[in-house]
Amino acid sequence: MINKRLLVKALLAHNDENSFYDKKLKINLSGKEGKAKFLKHVCALSNSNPFNNSYMVIGVSDKQNKIIGVDFFDDSKLQNLVNAYLENPPRVMYENIPFPRLPSGKVVGLITIFPMSDCTALKKNIWKYYGGSVFIREGSISQPKNFGITIQDTNSALVETLEQQAQNNIQLTLDGVVDFLNQHQGEKMQSEYRVFKETFVLCWAGIEKKVKNKTYYSRVDIELINEQVKLFYSNLDEVEIHWDKDAFIITEYVQLGVQQRSRFFPLEEVAIQFQDNGTYQLQTKLLFEPPQLDRSTLLHRYNANNALLEKLEKKTPLNPAEEQDLYQLPASYMLCYLNLIHEAKEQLLRAKPLLKSQGTTIYGAYKETLRILRKIKYN
Repeated sequence: MINKRLLVKALLAHNDENSFYDKKLKINLSGKEGKAKFLKHVCALSNSNPFNNSYMVIGVSDKQNKIIGVDFFDDSKLQNLVNAYLENPPRVMYENIPFPRLPSGKVVGLITIFPMSDCTALKKNIWKYYGGSVFIREGSISQPKNFGITIQDTNSALVETLEQQAQNNIQLTLDGVVDFLNQHQGEKMQSEYRVFKETFVLCWAGIEKKVKNKTYYSRVDIELINEQVKLFYSNLDEVEIHWDKDAFIITEYVQLGVQQRSRFFPLEEVAIQFQDNGTYQLQTKLLFEPPQLDRSTLLHRYNANNALLEKLEKKTPLNPAEEQDLYQLPASYMLCYLNLIHEAKEQLLRAKPLLKSQGTTIYGAYKETLRILRKIKYN
């Protein structure tokens, strides 16, 4: 079993990007330009490595080769984007790798692109790239190629060596469990570990809360210690946790509403299924059904949100009630959009730089709203 933290360190030790490895400070999949650039690199790495895995490391400064970290990214539907735009799409996997010195919630993203023997190409136009375009890695650059390509197997031995060097062992597993438990001490936080199939060691932590004979957890953190992969992280939502001998199941709730009419809605169920052959799968099921709210109330909230944005743009001071409404603004826009007020999504995107300047709590609510919208879109 590969320890992904060791693998990231081994890749970074090469310092320079090459034909099987790319590093990015961040990726932006919210717009066509960001999606196009990401797909270009996936296409180029796949075509350059038809016999071995290739990798993208996210959250590393290019020039200094320094680990900066990115937000936890729980988009299990990244494969859908690749399948939609690429001909002969490779299988891709995004994993969140915790590093001890990073702030809470920050990780290093590791994208694994599995070998694909057929030539990968863009299936349709996106941004400035045309359908039918083929890309390949030349050193550290993804270059377009408009003719047939033949790839020599020059990377398999090196990649196999790196992956062998990153194999996990008992000491690393025990150290990982101890580090996780120590990290989550205090603040009434429950933390423990579970062993599945005599192979997988899973650690989880959260703050317990009982409501009407049900137990929920907030600030939930879940890691698969064998691979040093963070499987789930939430600083805002309420989560139910269950397990049996074969699976660890997370049901995630989100708090939504307009002003005082807020309540929790089930968002998604994630089942981590452990197999007897030493593998595991993440199975997700979207549970979210947007609440149908009174249109006049939503229009009132929509107009009030627009007025708030105008005040932020003009740098007009807000009163205490407006500051409280600002925290609810992203979720309110989302509810308006899900209730067919389509302009609300444009206003939500307009709000990004304005809310980012208001501090981490408000901007965190904004990012949480975009995460929910992304899940709904991909499902």
